Amino acid sequence: MIIRIITIAILIGASLFCTGQDNTFTSYDLFKLRIVSEIAVSGDGKYVAYAVSEPRPFTDKPGNSYKSLHVLDVASGKSKEYISGEKSFHSISWTSDSKRVTMLAKWYGAKGSQVYTIELGADSAIQITSALHSIEKYEWNPKKNSIAYIATEKDTSRKAWIDQGFNAEVYEEDIPHKNLYVFDIDGKKTEKITNNITVYHLHWNPAGDKIAIQASTKNLIDYMYIFIKIHVIDMKTKETKMLVNNPGKLGQMKWSPDGKQLAFIAGVDINDPVSGSLYVTKVPNKKDFTQLDAYSKDFMGSVTHVEWKDAKTLVYCAEEGVETGFYTQSLGSDKGTPLVEKGVVILNNFRINNGIIAFAGERPSHPKELFTLSLTDKKPVKHSDLNPWLKEKKLARQEKITWKSRDGLDIEGVILYPLNYKEGTKYPMINYIHGGPESCVKNGWTTYYSRWGQVAAAKGYVVLMPNYRGSSGRGVAYSKMDQGDMGDEEFNDVLDGIDYLINKGVVDKTKVGIGGGSYGGFFAAWGATKHSGRFAAACAFVGISDHVSKRFTTDIPYESYYSHWGFWTHENYELVYDRSPVKYATNNKTATLILHGKEDPRVHPSQSLELYRALKLHGKGPVRLIWYPGEGHGNRKNPARLDYNLRTMAWFDYYLKSDSPKDKKPPMYLDYGVEIE
Repeated sequence: MIIRIITIAILIGASLFCTGQDNTFTSYDLFKLRIVSEIAVSGDGKYVAYAVSEPRPFTDKPGNSYKSLHVLDVASGKSKEYISGEKSFHSISWTSDSKRVTMLAKWYGAKGSQVYTIELGADSAIQITSALHSIEKYEWNPKKNSIAYIATEKDTSRKAWIDQGFNAEVYEEDIPHKNLYVFDIDGKKTEKITNNITVYHLHWNPAGDKIAIQASTKNLIDYMYIFIKIHVIDMKTKETKMLVNNPGKLGQMKWSPDGKQLAFIAGVDINDPVSGSLYVTKVPNKKDFTQLDAYSKDFMGSVTHVEWKDAKTLVYCAEEGVETGFYTQSLGSDKGTPLVEKGVVILNNFRINNGIIAFAGERPSHPKELFTLSLTDKKPVKHSDLNPWLKEKKLARQEKITWKSRDGLDIEGVILYPLNYKEGTKYPMINYIHGGPESCVKNGWTTYYSRWGQVAAAKGYVVLMPNYRGSSGRGVAYSKMDQGDMGDEEFNDVLDGIDYLINKGVVDKTKVGIGGGSYGGFFAAWGATKHSGRFAAACAFVGISDHVSKRFTTDIPYESYYSHWGFWTHENYELVYDRSPVKYATNNKTATLILHGKEDPRVHPSQSLELYRALKLHGKGPVRLIWYPGEGHGNRKNPARLDYNLRTMAWFDYYLKSDSPKDKKPPMYLDYGVEIE
């Protein structure tokens, strides 16, 4: 084995290694982070299983993070590691007797993902299923020794022809359904339950004789987003009946402990971009969706997860601005009771059993760690410390920030000040724009491969992360405020945030950058063209450049229509094109770095090619296009993630901080500063 050490280029290396010696957070520290990725509470509430994302060395084959499995004994507060090393698995759960942890993995030569279990006290996992097709999701029957799972049955009838080169693909017509199956473990028999529908999610009722499913008529991403309904299958008769005629997006669902009701998260109508409202329906249900009990009506937030404390009490968490709330709410009441004070910890979901709540929580000082919360004392307890070395790092000040948009609307965001910030000094600025737009930035850990956060702050940047109108976390009306006119008032919210900091003397207005992915990539391209006079540098990742062609090449055209535009392109072509960055390519003076995964189905790679060609032909600023082979709508493999973070920071450094000629470009290729095999 030959190990090569690649030295970092002078352009980016000096600052990276210098700051590393100064105990500041660098791009390389991103690839040391260990993060809690999944949690599961045993039925008796005595144990919490949790998976940890483990760094994959760059000497290994390119890929995503590895995983390790740990089990917390709630009474003693001690954890034991059960699975470690170069392992990959997901979807951890428990058997109904609370004696074994279960997961999906592809081990021991299995053909596709299968269900495995590991018994408490054991040192290896056992394969439970041998399904013909890779298992995508599963759930253990709470009363019987059986497993319900979802798998896609592939058509192999044309294999011989395909092997001989007759491999023409029929687009969107040749996609088999995701089917629901039940595997009887004792009898080792598998029964196919559904036909002619695609099942995306499943959930057994407590009695183990019914399964709630979320399904649509086609196995298309758009149908999963917009045309998905809740059905209930009677496992005795195999009869499937629609339970709720919800009109649009669906989130998570949960049976009540007595099996008489189902709580679920959904959009309020087909135009709601966020599945963030909480509902409860009786089972069976005779009411129309509009008549169901809405437990988050007029709530200025977005519900992200729901469980039951008992048959009469809900427990849920929600995005609220840049924070998250955690509540209990009795059936029939119109307001929740806080479990935890907002701002103490950030969470997206949780699990509960026998009065014990577990969740992966984060703060500005650390990424997701394991927390538990007892319903009796209501005090979050942090049980893991996966990155003790972070305590030795100098982290920049981070806080919530609020400003007025030009129409008087309050806009919130998160700001990171430069490390060693001095009042009265003007600093270069990077605006990180989240995607969606139905998403939001929270005041937790804000540094990942695609979010510059502490990496940029350590290098002397102000980092602003705005939750512009159209974001989630502030109620239905706020998330709909950008509909029908993308890139107009919502982008003004960003500009007004920049001006707020310029007017306070914090930001140098000649050294402002913008970047983000997906819809954030659109904002970066929009800033580099329509508003080029405001930005010296832009990094557009998997972004939209031409809304006309994007709407015809995306895999979610109906979601775009219902959730964002509200009309088809031919009904107002002029407005759709007017909100496209390529229209304003002649305005461009901003140095623009464009990056895209070559296999992106959501925002077709041609969007980045259009922007590149338009700026190359008609723009005045430097432009560069980077393709990531094998990557989709975001980078999955660690080399592509490191490249993205180093390359975008180098681009910002060159145009916002260095004295290098601004009509030139930084080197095309990076020296990565890591060991490879």
